[in-house]
Amino acid sequence: MVEPILKWAGGKRQLLPEITGRFPVEFERYHEPFVGGGAVYFHLEPEGGSINDLNDRLVTLYEVIRDRDPEALIAENRSHEHDEEYYYDARDEFNELHELDDKTADERLREASLFVYLNRTCFNGLYRENNSGEFNVPVGRYANPDWVQADRIRALHDVLRDTAIHNGDFEYVREEASEGDLVYFDPPYEPVSTTADFTDYHAEGFDRDDQRRLRDLAVDLDAMGVSVVLSNSPPVAELYEDAEGFTVHVVEATRAINSDADNRGEVAEVLITNVPEARQRRTTLSTFE
Repeated sequence: MVEPILKWAGGKRQLLPEITGRFPVEFERYHEPFVGGGAVYFHLEPEGGSINDLNDRLVTLYEVIRDRDPEALIAENRSHEHDEEYYYDARDEFNELHELDDKTADERLREASLFVYLNRTCFNGLYRENNSGEFNVPVGRYANPDWVQADRIRALHDVLRDTAIHNGDFEYVREEASEGDLVYFDPPYEPVSTTADFTDYHAEGFDRDDQRRLRDLAVDLDAMGVSVVLSNSPPVAELYEDAEGFTVHVVEATRAINSDADNRGEVAEVLITNVPEARQRRTTLSTFE
């Protein structure tokens, strides 16, 4: 199992046994249209397949890890400093690079390195953008943060070597997936209260209409013979009540990343799947992977 390089809100390391336990024992290619920090993808270490995310900075990072010599990113990471003034200068540079339409290979490398550095030194490991698409998380307080991440970069380079990486809408998988494939969806969650907001990790957000589009896509993939597993918050379960062949399971997850410390801890999540119980790993294997 390869460890993710980023801290990521909504990351699935706590739920890996629950999620992968509902995967089919056998499948062809694996696709993850909301890859985020990649905990499930990197745990699985699939051969080929595809990942996608709307966050173009995140996609740049994964493309750099896949396509460049990993030692180049490691060397760039070692150039950063553990200093508050440096952090805010780095954040400004990160946002300036994001404004460039056409980046050179070196600028892409620098942006990827800044992403890792900021993620490992910002407040609580949050990723958040303002309405202008600027990363705006303040500096965190860490005694000895590791932003070099040398071993993980080398390992991720090997995992991503044959992976197709997309930067667009999740519906790309309609054309990418084929019968016998597996798709795991981990979208921005439906808020569980009027004050909760899971859309500020990207300036464009993700609303109820997007959740319905996702449901419709899941139903279409099911008709194509594609296995689907989806995680979300409990309010989304009602969208799948009339989706024939899909079942909903409630699980508990630990949330360590939240801007409000009072909202960290155990929360309910739902796992929705069309994989028959008899084909799920959790029922055919004596232990979780």
